[in-house]
Amino acid sequence: LSEDVERVSENPTEEREGEMEVHEDSSSVILPDGELGTTTPSLRFSKTCLKNVFSVILLFIYLLLMAVAVFLVYQTISDFREKLKHPVMSVTYKEVSLYDAPGIAFYPGKARLLSCKHHYYDHIPPLINPGQPGDIECTTQRINYTDPFTNQTMKYALVVQGPRDVKKRELVFLQFHLNETDQDFSAIDYLLFSSFQEFVSSPEKAKFMKDCESSYSSWKFSGGFRTWVKMSLVKTKEEDGSETVEFKQETSVVNYIDQRTKPRSDQLFFVVFEWKDPFIQTVQDIITANPWNMIALLCGIFLALFKAADFAKLSVKWMIKIRRRHLKRTRQVTNHIS
Repeated sequence: LSEDVERVSENPTEEREGEMEVHEDSSSVILPDGELGTTTPSLRFSKTCLKNVFSVILLFIYLLLMAVAVFLVYQTISDFREKLKHPVMSVTYKEVSLYDAPGIAFYPGKARLLSCKHHYYDHIPPLINPGQPGDIECTTQRINYTDPFTNQTMKYALVVQGPRDVKKRELVFLQFHLNETDQDFSAIDYLLFSSFQEFVSSPEKAKFMKDCESSYSSWKFSGGFRTWVKMSLVKTKEEDGSETVEFKQETSVVNYIDQRTKPRSDQLFFVVFEWKDPFIQTVQDIITANPWNMIALLCGIFLALFKAADFAKLSVKWMIKIRRRHLKRTRQVTNHIS
């Protein structure tokens, strides 16, 4: 259509000369009364009418497409803003063969550590002399620091290096002894933090433990039972790029049958620490809205809008041009008849 419009606009004189020649030829030819103004004008009128109807239909179709494109633009922008407000939580798992040995901070109070050993493949041999001091094969450190919540009470912590080798199912087995207690329920608090090596290399161990107690949760294990703790590590990446580490644990408690000959009033505590699986869980908030995809979609939509508007403009011009030609030919036929 654009080529036809350009062709007509470039050669207006030729069109006029052709029309004049047609007028002269038609004036020189004498048509019969029955054939004058019946066959050719009706055919031309029917073709013109069909073209006009078809052009109007196309115009309405492209107006409908433009409305759909505008709706898509609005919907795309709304979805993008909604996705920015509500990021999606992404969870990934990284498999490792060796963990960084965690730190296990015990708050035994009046209880005393009797033995601590590393075992493998979940094999814990039976105790030979329960309630009696045994071998302490774990790396331990003792530290005193002020309570981070009161800043007045002094706290005593026994920090033990946790298991590392997850393939060999390394575990740490500890035994505590409490001679007497003034409470109905006897329990020992413990705290897990991510790296024992960071604690050892820290120049201010008291401040390190205060920060750990402020950041991590604490748990308990009771006397007279064997508590089995299976740990899993969860790393969370914050929006500012920082990373926080926390532990999830599954505990199972088994009753300990005291087979000592004489009845005792003291309490024995047994606890086992082991890694649950070799997977470190990483949690991160991800914004699923991609600005480049939205920009590309908007560019395509606006391009379609401009093309539709251009086609509609050319269609209107073409309809006006056809209408003018039809009126001009009608006047020529009327003048010839007159």
